[in-house]
Parts: sequence; structure tokens; C-alpha cells
Amino acid sequence: MTTLPIIIKADGSREAFDPVRLVNSLRRAGAGEYAAERIASAITSTVVPDVTSKEIYARAFALLRKEARPVAARYALRRALFELGPTGHPFEDFISHLFRAEGWNVETRKMIRGKCVTHEVDFYASREKDNSFLAAELKYHNDPGYKTDLKIALYVKSRFDDIFACDPAVRACSVDRGLLVTNTKFTSEAIAYAECAGVELLGWSYPEKENLFARMNRARVYPITTVTSLSHAEKNILIGNDVIAVDQIVENRRLLDPLHLSGERVGELLAEMDGLLSHPLSAHDIVPV
Repeated sequence: MTTLPIIIKADGSREAFDPVRLVNSLRRAGAGEYAAERIASAITSTVVPDVTSKEIYARAFALLRKEARPVAARYALRRALFELGPTGHPFEDFISHLFRAEGWNVETRKMIRGKCVTHEVDFYASREKDNSFLAAELKYHNDPGYKTDLKIALYVKSRFDDIFACDPAVRACSVDRGLLVTNTKFTSEAIAYAECAGVELLGWSYPEKENLFARMNRARVYPITTVTSLSHAEKNILIGNDVIAVDQIVENRRLLDPLHLSGERVGELLAEMDGLLSHPLSAHDIVPV
């Protein structure tokens, strides 16, 4: 039996390379059976001990991009969230766009008075159909290996406790739910504390069903950084013009005007974007990195 080489994951942990897992992730992204097997075989033949998952991902993405850009975009979805930086504001705008697509009225960077002090919350949302009022603290990170930890969960819980302690006899209290949102994963300690203390969490793969990936996919809301046909500079120009999601351009192609593109380039971009929005993944098809 051939011993599989040990690879290094984004968080620094080590595990045996699994070519079957790679095939499955390629297929879930939309690659055909033959293409997925061929790409996985090509990559497997080059994997050596202590190679990083990032290097394996880059090789798979490069080969997949030659097959079909929309498929490569879906495969790169989590990585695309890390490209929204370096500041957290584009991520805040993207999460706001996602919640609006789900039917919420959203305000960002809103001042809310608690019992003791006034807090600036990253995100405030209300929804008439269930009379729900939600405030969220957003934590954005550029490092795929970073995990949102217990310290952050404790900090967020203390802020929301003060907001929830608002006395309705003194003034209107406008928040009944608090949420901690991140583009990364959570540590096991943060999850255990949140489940015990009643802190709502939303991350790439947490909670199991209504996680960030599943909600993005259901609403068909993807960051503009997902589009493989755009250069890094072009993505930054669009983000600087408040174009944060793929569906914005599909609905209004004039948003591409600041890039001064040829008609051919515009057609290429729209074809990739249409392909991305037309074939969403299932809620269980979370592609690991």
C-alpha cells in the first residue's frame, strides 16, 4: 500500500493528502467526472511531503481555470472572501448586500445606546415579516489559517449584553438578536462558549446548515473577487466604486464602465458571471482549503 504524503493545512495542522477528497471538491465545484479525475491525477503525481494545502489549491485552480472559468470561480469561493481586504469595510458591505438579498433592511456602522454606553455596531438589520431586529459584529481576516477565537466571542457577548440591557421604560430598544460574523472558521472553544452563552455565530462553515457559504449560495450572492477573468487591480477599482458582488454587474453592466474595457472583455466577464450565478452549489458542497 502506498503511503500518502503528509501535507500542511492553512491552520498549520498536518494531515495525509487525500486524492479522493480533491476529486470530490473538484466535482462539487462543477468539474466533469473526467476533468476532475484528470486534474486530481496530475496534482497527486506532484505532491511531496510538507507541501501546503495552499500550493495544492493553487495548482488545482490553475488547471480548473483552463477547463471553465465559472467552475474555477466556484472552487475559489472561500479564497475570494480573503481578497476583499485589507480592511474590513468591503466585507461589511458584502455581508450587508447578502442580507438585503435575503429581505433585510440594513444599516452599517450604526450607533446604538446600551444600558451603560453607546456602541457602534458594524451592521444593523431589521425585517418586517418576523419583526426581527439584529445587530452584528463583523470580524474580517486576511489569513486563511486564522480562526475566530474565544476572546472575540467573549468581547462580542459583553457588548451585546449591554445593548440588550436597554430599559424600554427609558427609550425604545431596537435590538433583539446579536450576531458575530466572520469570513474565517471558529475555534472549538468559541463555538462551545457561544452555544452555552447564547451568542449567534455565522462563519464560512458554521453553523452546519445555515452557514455563510450556504447562505451566499442560496441567495446567489458572490463577492466580485470570485471572478477569475478580472485582474487584482480591476477588482480593486470595482470595490472602490462600491461594486462588491457579482449580481450587481449582471443586473447593471454599466458598473464595469470604470474599467474602460473592450466589448470583447465585457462579454467574457459577463459569460463567466452568468455561468457562476446559473449553477450554484448545494448547501453541503463546502470546498475545503
